[in-house]
Amino acid sequence: MSDDAPSSAATHSPYRRYLWAVVALALLLAVWGILSRLSARNALDREARAAAILTVITTQPRSGPAANMLVLPGSVQAFYEAPIYARTSGYLKTWYTDIGAAVKKGQLLAEIETPEVDQQLRQAEADLGTARANYELARTTNERWKGLLSTESVSQQDADQRAGDAAAKAAAQASASANLARLHELEGFKRVVAPFNGVVTQRNTDVGALINAGQTPGSALFRVADTHRLRIYVQVPQPYAAQISAGMSAALEFTDHPGQHYSAVVASTAHALDAVSRTLQVELQIDNSKGELLPGSYVQVTFSLPPSPGTLRVPVNTVIFRGKSPQVAIVDAGQHVRLRDIAEGRDFGTELEVLAGIEPDDILVVNPPDSIADGVQVRIQPAQPQQSGGVAVAAEHS
Repeated sequence: MSDDAPSSAATHSPYRRYLWAVVALALLLAVWGILSRLSARNALDREARAAAILTVITTQPRSGPAANMLVLPGSVQAFYEAPIYARTSGYLKTWYTDIGAAVKKGQLLAEIETPEVDQQLRQAEADLGTARANYELARTTNERWKGLLSTESVSQQDADQRAGDAAAKAAAQASASANLARLHELEGFKRVVAPFNGVVTQRNTDVGALINAGQTPGSALFRVADTHRLRIYVQVPQPYAAQISAGMSAALEFTDHPGQHYSAVVASTAHALDAVSRTLQVELQIDNSKGELLPGSYVQVTFSLPPSPGTLRVPVNTVIFRGKSPQVAIVDAGQHVRLRDIAEGRDFGTELEVLAGIEPDDILVVNPPDSIADGVQVRIQPAQPQQSGGVAVAAEHS
């Protein structure tokens, strides 16, 4: 019995060691599996958190150029321009000037036949003759009665009546004379003349047309414009109104003269803003002695203004329009987004002028999504290196 016990223990001892080795290996495999799964889960969480962080492209505001170019539309008008109306009624007898004709001050443009005015003139002449005859008789009678009054041959009352009759006849003569002068003036208006040197730009009548005296819409016979010098009117927005003053020069570009540039001078300003559009009306003048520029043209007026201190320019794709005022998304030192309101100036198409709200060293988010919010963490995408032209050429030749 004693000999068999040790041999049995010796026989089972290797099996136990193998069993413990298997158990230990299973435990190691289990621990390794658990740790690897935990590591994979942690890596997946890190990747998910990293993927959740918005990656953005950034840029910085830049200062404007040394001079601000303010480009505005303008309208061109003649230095003098007036519609010519008839001052007497009748029928157009003939006209002497058509559109495009150069005329001098006082030159005859047309003549009007006025048979009614002619008859009224003849009647007024006859009435004046009657009034003069009546006045002469009343004046002579008054003088005679004054002589009779001095000898007390007539009463004072009769003498006063003759004096009053003479005064009334004098007033009637003056009235008839004034009426005759008025009709003479109307006779003079039968001749339609140019009020100043210029060019006939419109003729709205023809021979035999009925002419009605007065200024009613569409009743102007001619329109005459003095184009030796032109006026250009521009509406300047309020932010730049204070920088416009008389004597400033501006560049003009006309669509009918492509590639040519003209210079004009600010003659005056309205010195008041329009209450509706909040703009300042500015008048410029330009010499047009050659007659190459036409009134009524559209023109682009370019002012060279000194830069406003502290103004910056940002790309338009960095501006967020979703509130009362435009905003930009700025990335701070901790790579968190900060939304800031800005005061916008002029819109240059691809860039927007910012008057206040940002600093020159701010980092702006390009194309910010609509969901971006204040305080969100972002990741800045690194700038892509650009291939130089020399390397590209070398690769091509190789």
